[in-house]
Amino acid sequence: MTPAKKLNLLAVADYLAGELVSPIKHEYLGGVVYAMAGARNAHNIIATNIVGALYARLRGRPCRPFNSDTKIRVRLATQVRFYYPDASVVCRQNPQTDSFQDDPAVVFEVLSRQTRRIDEGEKKDAYLTIPSLTAYVMIEQDTAAAVIFRRTEGGFLREVYEGLDAVLPLGEIGIELPLAEIYEAVVFTPESPEDKAS
Repeated sequence: MTPAKKLNLLAVADYLAGELVSPIKHEYLGGVVYAMAGARNAHNIIATNIVGALYARLRGRPCRPFNSDTKIRVRLATQVRFYYPDASVVCRQNPQTDSFQDDPAVVFEVLSRQTRRIDEGEKKDAYLTIPSLTAYVMIEQDTAAAVIFRRTEGGFLREVYEGLDAVLPLGEIGIELPLAEIYEAVVFTPESPEDKAS
């Protein structure tokens, strides 16, 4: 029997320094670094619409929106992780010299077939451990729908919103987001046989 290979884990400081000069983004899970894949135009339109709608509503207030270039640090009991959500809102911000935030109030991920398993599983479980988080919002890419995991006294509750007439209530940060704004200029196309096979 051959011995298991030992992983060379990357220190947090080395990861953060490397991300500042890297041409591609990487997520960090307990010393292991994973390159992030690119996204389709529909995904990027939705993410940009979210940040734009957040900015318009939060301008001049203490809570600020951040785009997908801002990492969120998650401190789990056994490891530290850094994720790049598609958008976030932070009310207690890190210093502007940092390249990450520790205390998001709301985190947004745009779901695609390629990212769904991680966004609904690993990332959701990690984000929900952040003490400052009041809502984790998953936005569908291929249909007008969203799922919010909202913090309550009894734990996180799952809420579903569907259709372009739906409005996402985010009272925790004092705003509402209409799905019609989030999906502005998005053309929904049916799945091709190749997409279904993958």
